[in-house]
Formats: sequence, structure tokens, C-alpha cells
Amino acid sequence: MLQWNLEALDLTLRYTWKISRNASDLKTNLFVTVGDGRVQGRGEAAPNVRYGETPVLLQEQFAALQANGIDQVASVDELQHLMGQHRVLPALRFAIESAFVHYLCRKNNQTVTEFLGVQPVSSAPTAYSYPIMEPGKIAAFTQEHGLHRFEYLKVKVNQESGLDMMTQVAKAAPQQPLMVDANEAWQDPDALMRFFESLKKLPIIMIEQPLPSALQDEYLYLKKRTPYDLYADESVTDHADWELLQQQFHGVNMKLMKAGGYLNGLSILQKTRAMGLKTMIGCMMETSMGIWSALQLAHNVDLLDLDGMLVVKDEPFKLVREEAGRLYPVEQP
Repeated sequence: MLQWNLEALDLTLRYTWKISRNASDLKTNLFVTVGDGRVQGRGEAAPNVRYGETPVLLQEQFAALQANGIDQVASVDELQHLMGQHRVLPALRFAIESAFVHYLCRKNNQTVTEFLGVQPVSSAPTAYSYPIMEPGKIAAFTQEHGLHRFEYLKVKVNQESGLDMMTQVAKAAPQQPLMVDANEAWQDPDALMRFFESLKKLPIIMIEQPLPSALQDEYLYLKKRTPYDLYADESVTDHADWELLQQQFHGVNMKLMKAGGYLNGLSILQKTRAMGLKTMIGCMMETSMGIWSALQLAHNVDLLDLDGMLVVKDEPFKLVREEAGRLYPVEQP
């Protein structure tokens, strides 16, 4: 019989993390451990209010699984079936599945990439994201956090200060390609096109989810007119309408916390490529435990935005190290 445990951990952030819909200085993530008394595996859940997830709700869902036989599961299929029966939300599904996969791999002396049938990476470059802030503070923020070492920089924007922020980032880091992440901040595609026009002199390589995911027709309209690659984030959770997505976007940002597990995350990347779309792996505000997992799927991915652990003050696990803007997996959770 397996022993399953869940622990909540408050993560203080190095600075206020502000995006178009909310801001926070502290995140509460959940950590799953499963073992048989000899070996164990761990996994992380980063609840996201955008998808109806809270720490309390995920703790309640975990308790329901404990009361309904999770300690009896013997395979990933059985585990997924049980979680499906109880409608477990994606972030907790990922924490549970990844912990179980890590346990199985340790038990069977197998790597996670071998288990998944993918190529490993020894290191990978990550983008680093600016939260929304006063544009006048960007130059100092860039220097304070040494952001010139990253291959790409991503900028969280809203309608009010988006242009000023982008202009100041380009001025502070003139040699680096820029990614724009609006987190569904715009409603009007024509207003968005005017924003794009104002950016044309800046070294922008992509725009991420500028409109709400519900505005499906507006994305069809926008893709035909945008000068930039559009990447889906909120439009892809643990499922997607792939034919529609192909008409709306140029790429997909897969996050394991949205996908609900390694296996579905890998499937989303495979479907993205099959539709001729570009691939990206992103993250929530996570420790190195979640980022280590994302790196297992990083081979042949077009863009990586895995800086969440770098925003956590006194990151507790040290399972990934960052050097010169590259991430190096150190130890399996």
C-alpha cells in the first residue's frame, strides 16, 4: 500500500507579481509525496484562480481521493481514472501524476524521459518576465535582476501602460528579443491592432493571449491581420479545439499545471506540432520542483518561459539551477 501526503507551503516572492488581472506577493503551492517506505516521488501544484483553483479546494479534492482508494492504485491509468471520477482540477492532477511517475521511475531505476519516451535536455534557455510595473522603474529592475543574461525577455502588459512598458524594456535591453504577454487584457481586436502598430519598431517575436479565450471569432479576425505570431495560453487548458486553434494562433503555450499531467502535456505538444503550430512551455509561479518537470519535455520546443522559480524568494528545493539564462536540471523530485 502506498502512502500519499499533501503539504501546503507559502512562497514569498522577490517582488510584487502583477499581471493584467491580479497581483500577488505570496503564493501558496501544494506538494504531493507518494512512497512505499523505501522510495518516494514528489510533485507540485500551483493553484490558479483563473481556472477556479484555490489551495483549499485542492486540499479538499486530495482528501476525497484519500477517502476513495488512492493508496490502492498500481498504475498511471488507474490513477488517472480515479482522478477523472472525482473531477480533480488540473494543477492537483499534475502534482499527483508527476509524484507517482517520479515514484515509479525511482522504483524501476528509470529516468522520467525514458518513462515518457522523449529526449532529455542537459540544459535549456528560459525567457524572463517583467511583471506590470511603473515604466520608469524598468531600467533599475533590469539592472537589479541582471536580466541581460537571458536570451529572451517577456513583458506582462495591460492596455493602460503596455506601450510605455515595452518601450522602456527595449531601451533597457536593446539586444534582446521581446515577448508580449497580455493575459487577455484587450477586448477589441481593432484596438489591439493599433497597439501592435505602435510596437512595430521594437524587436518583438511573439504576442501571447491578448484577447479573452472566449472571443473566438475575434481571434480568427486577428490572426489574418497581425504582423506578429500569436501564442495561445488561456485558450488551451487540459483540452483544446485544435482545428479552431489552428485558425486562431501561430503557437501554443503548454503549461503542465493546466495540462494536468506529464502525459497530457506531452500530448498537447505533439498535437501542436501536428497542426503545424509552434511550441512553447510555460509555467505558473512554481518552485524548482515544477520547473524540473517542465524541463523533461523541453526537447525541440521553440520557446521556454520557465522563470517561475526565479521569482520565489529563498526557493526551497534547488532541483534546478540557473546560470547565464539557462536552466540545468539537478535532481529528480
